[in-house]
Amino acid sequence: MQTKTLRINPKKPELSKIRKAAKAIRHGKLVAFPTETVYGLGANALDPMAVKKIFEAKGRPSDNPLIIHISDRNDILFLARNIPPIAGRITQKFWPGPLTIVLKKSKIVPKITTGGLDTVAIRMPKNKIAQLLIKEAGIPLAAPSANFAGRPSPTMARHVLDDLEGRIGLIIDGGKTMIGIESTVVDLSGKTPVLLRPGGVTLEQLRKVVGRVVVHSTLIGKRSSSIHRSPGMKYRHYSPNAKIILIEGTKKKVNAKILELLNSFKRQRKKVGIMTMEKNFRHKADMKRHIGTDHEKIAANLFKTFREFDSKKIDIILAQGISEEGLGFGIMNRLRKAAHKKIRV
Repeated sequence: MQTKTLRINPKKPELSKIRKAAKAIRHGKLVAFPTETVYGLGANALDPMAVKKIFEAKGRPSDNPLIIHISDRNDILFLARNIPPIAGRITQKFWPGPLTIVLKKSKIVPKITTGGLDTVAIRMPKNKIAQLLIKEAGIPLAAPSANFAGRPSPTMARHVLDDLEGRIGLIIDGGKTMIGIESTVVDLSGKTPVLLRPGGVTLEQLRKVVGRVVVHSTLIGKRSSSIHRSPGMKYRHYSPNAKIILIEGTKKKVNAKILELLNSFKRQRKKVGIMTMEKNFRHKADMKRHIGTDHEKIAANLFKTFREFDSKKIDIILAQGISEEGLGFGIMNRLRKAAHKKIRV
């Protein structure tokens, strides 16, 4: 299969190009497109055969649920049932935007889209290209991240091409995504809202709007036998080819541990990269990347940096942990999911 790239202006999307991509989706094909978080791989969410192509193209386990993307908040009325009043409050505040809500699914949603679950994950993206694509397609889009399963999520069109060339027909190139990590997922299908995946909307922001929000046990390092209602919960995700070692603790101890590991791996003739949040990090390595000092920049650069290390054939990435306040909770979730080894000093 030949993969074509269609460049669309992210600020003033050309409607003729959007309609071309929307037509492909209506015909049961896959289209990768930008959102404000990462690039998504879209298909008709209500067509089981089209959704099946997503799992095949990504090499994604069939029990890993997909998120349905909509362009009109009223679409939840036919995608979900038993919708609680809290859903209206939370979507009024955060939609369109990087928030996914989980509700009881309606009969119209195929079980392949929900990973066999009786719940459905829905979000309304803010990105102009994504909004227009869904609107012109006239159908909700099932859209996980547009990467091969387990790889770092794509924040640029070329990342999609690196992973899925020859596996999908069309990629919309709408430039670099803004947020850089996936949407926050909150489960509203029970009595109390449960945070399933931290992301672009912070836990603190959610609690200001809805009050009590429970953090799922898997997010604080505990095992759980509960049903995994969100992508990013059950399987290892976001991993580059290089092995990530995540070091958490005080700045002085973390830096000392990085130097110790760096010297050890050099003796083993390993190519070592350092991913740091400090501008003037003194230790020398085969490759060093300062990915930002504030959480917004770190999130925007995280997956892109993973891929840069891979492009230089780095064997080991030594990564500093950061504060889990605000967006930091989502960043650390991605780092821990991607890590081959975690060290606390």
